[in-house]
Amino acid sequence: MVNYPIGIKNKKKTVLYKNRGMSLESLLNDTNEYYLINNIAVIYKKPTPIKIIKMDEVKKRITNAIFDKPSTTDYNGIYKGSYIDFEAKSTKNRTSFNLNNLRPCQISHFRKILIQKALAFLIIEFSMLGKYYLLPAQKLIYFIDTKSKKSIPLDYIKENGYEIKRSINPPLDYLKLVSFCKIK
Repeated sequence: MVNYPIGIKNKKKTVLYKNRGMSLESLLNDTNEYYLINNIAVIYKKPTPIKIIKMDEVKKRITNAIFDKPSTTDYNGIYKGSYIDFEAKSTKNRTSFNLNNLRPCQISHFRKILIQKALAFLIIEFSMLGKYYLLPAQKLIYFIDTKSKKSIPLDYIKENGYEIKRSINPPLDYLKLVSFCKIK
């Protein structure tokens, strides 16, 4: 048994699962801020559209709201004169990405983006592996259209996507891969 010095208590960490994807979102937001400050790209997180039901007028706070309409993807913006649009997802699975993590409206949105020849992709965090991958939307749509599986195997993602290496600045330099793989 470990005895702590007087005045120091054993602090147990509580694991919260409600914000699993927040670490990925934070990394992407920091990366996008780096891109903006350094005039590399202008990419923003899109807010989820809500309909306000009730508001506290005194405190100026929303007290009740519902999702107004299905949202599309998480991020969009401009990079080297091209429209860029992507979704970011985190999974605890070690071997595959469950397609149930994507809503039908998001898949439909990817199809529309590809018709316009824009840059579109999915960034997947395999949190248990500490790995990040960029999967071009074309490869995602191809998998959905040609395979009858409910999840994308990690091997398919590795073969058809690109691993995003963590770094200091920016934390997840995904645009380096967008340029390299010429997603169009």
